[in-house]
Amino acid sequence: MTEIILLSIIQGITEFLPISSSAHLLLISNFFKFDNSNLTMDLSLHLGSLLAVMYHFKGDLKSFSKNKNLFRKIIFTCVPTTLFGFLLIKFNYIDSLRNYKVIAWSSIFFAILMYFSNLKIEKKNLKKNFSLKSAIIIGLFQTLSLIPGVSRAGITITTARFLNFKRIDSAQIAFLTSLPILIIISLYNIQKIYFQNSMDISILNFIGIVFSFIFSYLAIRFFLVFLKKFNLNIFVAYRIILGLIILLYVYR
Repeated sequence: MTEIILLSIIQGITEFLPISSSAHLLLISNFFKFDNSNLTMDLSLHLGSLLAVMYHFKGDLKSFSKNKNLFRKIIFTCVPTTLFGFLLIKFNYIDSLRNYKVIAWSSIFFAILMYFSNLKIEKKNLKKNFSLKSAIIIGLFQTLSLIPGVSRAGITITTARFLNFKRIDSAQIAFLTSLPILIIISLYNIQKIYFQNSMDISILNFIGIVFSFIFSYLAIRFFLVFLKKFNLNIFVAYRIILGLIILLYVYR
């Protein structure tokens, strides 16, 4: 039970903050030697995050007819990541990226990129300036989030800031573009569970969904409030410190 709650909290908090959920889940699971990090639990954690972002943007989703042009662009952003993700899985490269060195160096490198994106002028917003060109650029850079330590939210926000989007709008773009990605991850896990005949769903999975939903939603709300007053430098510092600690452990 403790493992499930902790994994749910980690997933919820890190999925929408620019610090990489996959890296933190991998680090925490390895450090504590968790044995509940299986396929159905992974599905539960991502499903909780998906429900949280859907709940946060329920107004936009309800008025889909008014926002269908925006959602077309949002869906388009997930195409490059889906294709590259499929190739990494098909040719068995995905597991080779899941190691401490990759997490450490990617965390540091993309923290530096995030720092420089902070220096860009804030002048664009989501409703008026999120063009097809912006969607294509953000979608291409999102493919880097397949590397643990990069952070899908982080690279999306960083790219949007380099495109001169405001901090709040960059975060909203990151949240909205997480919708198709989380749906695809959930569908992929469902088909894997089906073909592996491993439908061992239990009360622990439902607990994972609930806690992941709660902490994902709180993370979204906190992050948007935070960005109204502060820039992303605290996350830059956190990522660099985390990366250095991992490198000290790896090269000790």
